[in-house]
Amino acid sequence: MITPPYPEDLEQPGLVRTGRSTFVRPIRPEDADRLVAFVGGLSRATLAYRSLGPVVRVRDDVIRRGAHVDYLNELALVALAGDEIAGLVRYVRNPEEPDHAEVTFTIRDDHQSEGFGRLLLEHIAAAARDRGIRVLEADVLADNTRMINVFLSSGYRVETGPPGQIVHFEIAIDPQAQALARAERREHTAVRRSLRPLLEPRSVAVIGANRSPLTIGHEIVANLLRGGFRGSVYPVNPGAEQIAGARAYPSVRDLPEPPDLALVAVRAEAVPDVVRECAEAGVKAVVVVSTGFGETGAAGRETELELARFARASGMRLVGPNCMGVVNTTPAARLAATFSPALPTPGRVAMSSQSGPLGLAVLDFARRLRLGFSGFVSVGHAVDVSTNDLLQWWEEDPETSVVLLHVEHFGNPRRFARIARRVAPRKPIIAVHPGAGRHPGHGDAAVSSLFAQSGVIRTRSLQELFDVALLLAHQPPPPGNRVAVITNAGGPAALTVGACAASGLCVPALGERTRQRLRSALAPRADVANPIDLTPTATAAHYRQALDAVLADDDIDAAIVLFMPPLADKPDEVASAILDAAAAAPSKPVVASFLGGAGVADLLHRGQLVVPTYAFPESAAASLGHAAAYQAWRSTPAGVVPDLAGVDVERARALIAGCAPGPVPAQIAAELLDSYGIAMGDTEPGSGGPDAFLSVSADPVFGPVVAFGLTGDYADLMADVAYRVTPLSDRDAREMVRSLRAAPLLDGRVSGRGVDLAALEETVLRLSAMVEDLPEIEALELRPVRLLPPGQGVAVSRATIRLADNTTGGGPS
Repeated sequence: MITPPYPEDLEQPGLVRTGRSTFVRPIRPEDADRLVAFVGGLSRATLAYRSLGPVVRVRDDVIRRGAHVDYLNELALVALAGDEIAGLVRYVRNPEEPDHAEVTFTIRDDHQSEGFGRLLLEHIAAAARDRGIRVLEADVLADNTRMINVFLSSGYRVETGPPGQIVHFEIAIDPQAQALARAERREHTAVRRSLRPLLEPRSVAVIGANRSPLTIGHEIVANLLRGGFRGSVYPVNPGAEQIAGARAYPSVRDLPEPPDLALVAVRAEAVPDVVRECAEAGVKAVVVVSTGFGETGAAGRETELELARFARASGMRLVGPNCMGVVNTTPAARLAATFSPALPTPGRVAMSSQSGPLGLAVLDFARRLRLGFSGFVSVGHAVDVSTNDLLQWWEEDPETSVVLLHVEHFGNPRRFARIARRVAPRKPIIAVHPGAGRHPGHGDAAVSSLFAQSGVIRTRSLQELFDVALLLAHQPPPPGNRVAVITNAGGPAALTVGACAASGLCVPALGERTRQRLRSALAPRADVANPIDLTPTATAAHYRQALDAVLADDDIDAAIVLFMPPLADKPDEVASAILDAAAAAPSKPVVASFLGGAGVADLLHRGQLVVPTYAFPESAAASLGHAAAYQAWRSTPAGVVPDLAGVDVERARALIAGCAPGPVPAQIAAELLDSYGIAMGDTEPGSGGPDAFLSVSADPVFGPVVAFGLTGDYADLMADVAYRVTPLSDRDAREMVRSLRAAPLLDGRVSGRGVDLAALEETVLRLSAMVEDLPEIEALELRPVRLLPPGQGVAVSRATIRLADNTTGGGPS
């Protein structure tokens, strides 16, 4: 087995239970002095718990030796607080039982009870699993209740020895569902606590504040004061006494208190020193507005990554660099920490943007649409705080009901997919994405299907993003896709019907009971089919009666109201009638398009009641189509990720550990598949149904993506390929193999004999489990896969597997 070099993939930012940031990494030989200082600062009580008995002075040379490990049979991870070690965990493999290792934890006294033990257990368990260790063993003094609670509450299967002064633990570190759920919950709680100083600070410093209006540093201070921030605002400028009416200070060290949040708007070369000063002053969160980092090249990228590492090790969260700031309009914050000239009005929408200039346009456009925001964060280069973190904040924010994302990439796509699937059933997530060009090998339709599987509403333009947001921020998603169209002009109605069909909506014929109700209420010339044409002579009362009738119909799920202002009636009266009808049927959405009506959006607002209005009916139909598809996803059973028999994860990890990055030898590839119950074999072409392929590739947004299609012209010419994001549930696998346009060739509708669909679905699930357990797999393809008759399974003829250079799965968050 190859002894690995220093494992950079184990360098990870971390958050303890209290929300404090830290940086976890393997110990290095140059940590010897840090290790001596760490041990020398431990109390007698901590040393006693660590040594399981009387405190004996340890020699420096013995301590220094602990900084030298082989990262395979012995591994130590340190959690840093600044430049110092806050906690240390170490395992040593048992040479007689190579899948067992002894583990020890040591937490510095001033960091005990913060959650470092739980965090380090999660990190060392993941690292040990990747190195073929199945069980961690630990001996703990019976009165060391903190460490005992860490083990017992971990979610792993724990066995203890007989009662006594020393308790022996055996911790089975397979990633069981309970352990993963507890780790996810711990992380979620820690993320939210770490973001509180950023999004709900009690005091804010602006470093680089400027006396001149229209400069970035000046406008941030002015916006904080103008926005009604409830805490203290501290401009920092060594050459000014006052900025925007607030007293200025020479440096962050001279402030009367350590601010929760600091915004940095200085030259790029000065930023590292300023961030270090913030850490020394006790600042908890930093927003780096300054430019001149990753966008300038490799050196700038390394500088910003070093900033992030330093911030996390110093207990701070960092937004940016190259961002436009943070806005939180909720009553608890009233924070406008941005230089944007357009500040949003309070509302129910939150947004994360990865582009600073785009953010400026977004806030201005949203204000003109009267779309209110609960929060807006420009994450810039997102070297630390990312969209994944913000999703977890807005997930539990009672002031946020819709989340908007400007998506280019995610530091950790696996986390994004999981968080999105957790948040989206309760709060719509709407994303604008630049297109399929950023997804090599995945077409635009594939990208849309991957977003849809995660519950994310994918839009293709900022206009479409805000169109959908306007609907879901103010109206419920429709219970189905059946729409009634009410109009006073036939031409726009025809366009609307076509737009509905293109958006997956149905404009059904109305039932006789509803038609009769309409006939008795409307003018004789009105057409009571669907669309319902009220004619140009329609009054506001006619609109109200028509809306009441269709919204009361159980076979109608939503209504689109079109109004072409005639000479005889006023738009304000029609708008009032529409609001009255919408208020009377709150469970069904109503949207409107007042063609040629300037300022009509203002008419369709009445307190908390808003009917979204669009300049053109196609936009109304498209938005309603997105909302209906979202509601269908939310209402569909998710299925379960099954526990598959015949899976040998330890064997697979041992095989991976013995391979270098790059292509895996054919024999090893076959053994890896066998470890997951996928047998290699071959049959003659044509012995069953058509041949197929299964592949896995890494997507920059979604992480591992499984693709399935039939070989030959079906995939190559017709682009008939199904895509899903791992992990796949049984429902995902079933829908995937049946979603091809060529599906009739598989289920027997064409040839009358079909293939073994159950075996095919199981193979898909086993492949999904394999890439989830083995993140080292960068790409995988099974081609051809012979699809045999029902009851005969499938036969994989050839497999190719490639391993990545590291296993981080992306950036830190």
